[in-house]
Amino acid sequence: NKGSPIESVKEGMEQLRQKIESEKILQQYEIKACGTTGSARYLTKAVVGGDLAKTEIIAHAVATQSEYPDVRTILEIGGQDSKIIILRDGIIVDFAMNSVCAAGTGSFLDHQASRLGIPIEKFGDYALKSKNPVSIAGRCTVFAESDMIHKQNAGYSKEDIIAGLCDSLVRNYLNNLAKGKELEEPVVFQGGVSFNKGIVKAFEKQLGVKVLVPKHNVLMGALGMAILSRDYYLENGMKTNFRGLNVGELNFVTSAFYCGDCPNNCEIVQVRLSEEDNKVIARWGSRCGKWEVF
Repeated sequence: NKGSPIESVKEGMEQLRQKIESEKILQQYEIKACGTTGSARYLTKAVVGGDLAKTEIIAHAVATQSEYPDVRTILEIGGQDSKIIILRDGIIVDFAMNSVCAAGTGSFLDHQASRLGIPIEKFGDYALKSKNPVSIAGRCTVFAESDMIHKQNAGYSKEDIIAGLCDSLVRNYLNNLAKGKELEEPVVFQGGVSFNKGIVKAFEKQLGVKVLVPKHNVLMGALGMAILSRDYYLENGMKTNFRGLNVGELNFVTSAFYCGDCPNNCEIVQVRLSEEDNKVIARWGSRCGKWEVF
């Protein structure tokens, strides 16, 4: 989001507006409900006028089950975090997330591809050409990068280094997120990193099973929220809070303050429509729920 979720949302909504208008979609359909997910789901909900916000764990599980009803293991690696979701009989029974370290995320792979002078889109193809993947330390991005530089200086090919990095990333993911969990088939892999054929192959080698990659692999969170929003509308039938497709033209202002009413001293974040408008459209951050406005 380039450090500004609000601007990214406004830009995305403007692109959506142009696409919808060019394809005349609203002549056939009407927007009845809107949902948000992801790390900034509450902020995004305030900006676009969402009707509900759900965690990406729920959104990903709902989307995956819509395409693979019998799914039992979901692997997801995105740009800034990674997660694993375990389902049994359609119920989420366990999950884990890694949002602290960048090792193994798309941003790390993108950085390494840039450093090696390879388009990220071709990263997986290089890995598949490898004959002898090298061993790369993958517990930390700093160690992984220094190890890759060492291997380059030692004369190893880019193909073998990239394949080694893919194996290392998958090992790290399984050791951190899958530890103590039973990874049963069907196994579905999604998120932006699932475009990387080298990572898919490494998962299949480590798990010894076929790993499925859905058609909308990079949009499963959005698909899940679309399904949840539809169900929300069908159950409640109320008028949507959605602000419309011209959200990009609105000016949102965020601010923060510390509550101070108890020893927790929670940091409260709030959003207004403009500097002059005192009406708060969203507020969150208090542990007790005192200040919350969604």
